[in-house]
Amino acid sequence: MSNPVERILIRFPNWVGDVVMAEPVIRILKNNYPKVRIVVAVRKYAAKILVGHPDIDRLIPFNDKGLGGMQELASAIRDESPDLAILLPNSFRSFLSVRWGGVKNIVGYRRGFRKFFVQGPNPIMENGRYQPVPMTDYYLNILHWMGLKIEVPVTPQLYLTAEESARGDELLKKYGIQVQDHVVALNPGAQFGSSKCWPPKHFAALAEQVQDQYKSKLLLLVGPGEDNIADEIVQTSKAEIINTGPDKVDLGVLKALARRTDLLVTNDTGPRHYAVAFGKPVVVLMGPTDPRHTNCHLDRTVILREDLPCVPCHKKVCPIDHPCMIEMTPDKVFHAVQQILN
Repeated sequence: MSNPVERILIRFPNWVGDVVMAEPVIRILKNNYPKVRIVVAVRKYAAKILVGHPDIDRLIPFNDKGLGGMQELASAIRDESPDLAILLPNSFRSFLSVRWGGVKNIVGYRRGFRKFFVQGPNPIMENGRYQPVPMTDYYLNILHWMGLKIEVPVTPQLYLTAEESARGDELLKKYGIQVQDHVVALNPGAQFGSSKCWPPKHFAALAEQVQDQYKSKLLLLVGPGEDNIADEIVQTSKAEIINTGPDKVDLGVLKALARRTDLLVTNDTGPRHYAVAFGKPVVVLMGPTDPRHTNCHLDRTVILREDLPCVPCHKKVCPIDHPCMIEMTPDKVFHAVQQILN
């Protein structure tokens, strides 16, 4: 940038997985502007993902779904007086709060109506449609457009506070997980919708196979509103499963549990990206979503996907009988687990 930059605001994306995949943006900006003050605005429910990051000078948690929330975010941004704002989401809403916050130098993808007001790259299009791009690459392309050097590892990294580590250790002790134990985590939910979810009875059967062969401790990761799914898995399976649901593990403490696992088996949802950030192997059960959005950092990832004419549909609820997940049998998934653990 031609003018000196002292304060940068990054408006982070909204989905948990996207927040994790966007993390390298922070480190790259810090490498290019070592003395800059970096302020990150992220929705409240996802803020704990980034708490503890050494390169964030201020975290602004917000809820901008209503006009009042947008104005509150704009006020917090105005207090910071950023020289530059970088928009990672594509929405016009994300632009409005930043502009209302008094930022004139705004960089992001030039999409929709906001293309008249922001600087930045044009999205890749083909036959009038936006083309899927791995999200980390998608965000870093904005920094490429800015002419920044991208030399740091671009695999996402997550950081824990002392409180998060202590709470994680407390839970692991409560669960009877010791240093020498082999831990396989199962993540059966998805905030996106039921279409992403592998059937609970399949998770129950897989748990039995994994425990029988590997004597693993099985850690069931449970998000808000997923208690019924967890209860069905525990009640259906003959395996001994540690249900984290009653402990209401938040997205901060989840970092500590993800860091302790030896393998994660998960739907295509946020904790998948936690595993990547901590260098843990992961088996991803992919149903209605397009894998091209997440085709990055796959060196320790196995993606299972049924080749069906209806996928990817991106529907939150399957309108038929959910073949993309039902036909992905426990035996198929266990074979992928064996490939990793053997």
